[in-house]
Amino acid sequence: MRRFGAASLVLVLSGCLYSLSSGGGLPSHIKSVAVIPFENETTSSELTNELQQILRKELESRLGLREATESRASAIVKGTITKFEADVPIGFSADPAKATTARRKLQISVDVEILDQSTGRILYQRKGLQAEGEYPDRGEEGARKQALQKIVSDIIEGAQSQW
Repeated sequence: MRRFGAASLVLVLSGCLYSLSSGGGLPSHIKSVAVIPFENETTSSELTNELQQILRKELESRLGLREATESRASAIVKGTITKFEADVPIGFSADPAKATTARRKLQISVDVEILDQSTGRILYQRKGLQAEGEYPDRGEEGARKQALQKIVSDIIEGAQSQW
């Protein structure tokens, strides 16, 4: 019984210590973030808004960062969408009479930076971060969201691993 009590105490204390850490690997003073619309060097204008929405949502849900205006945020996320290549065939119809593709993919690349506003220090920077999404004919929107979600996950995981 005594061992059970000691083990329980260790679990409770380690749980308390874990819950006291915030920001998911970012410096402890980073509590809020402003996601600046990414510059877009592609012809796909909707990417900027879609990426910004996913980033805001995931930074709050995964890192606990509040959304704030640029002037009030403790960190800023900014970047450039450098590539959007859609309609790349990856699978073809087995019917030789049809010269159509059965599956396609798209690729998105971004350069991203997370900046600590109080110190001016770059917390995370990555150039050429790329993700792909596959889709059947006429399914590009779902693949685009899949690729953007992967990019956002990579940004968050990269920012966490810096600290």
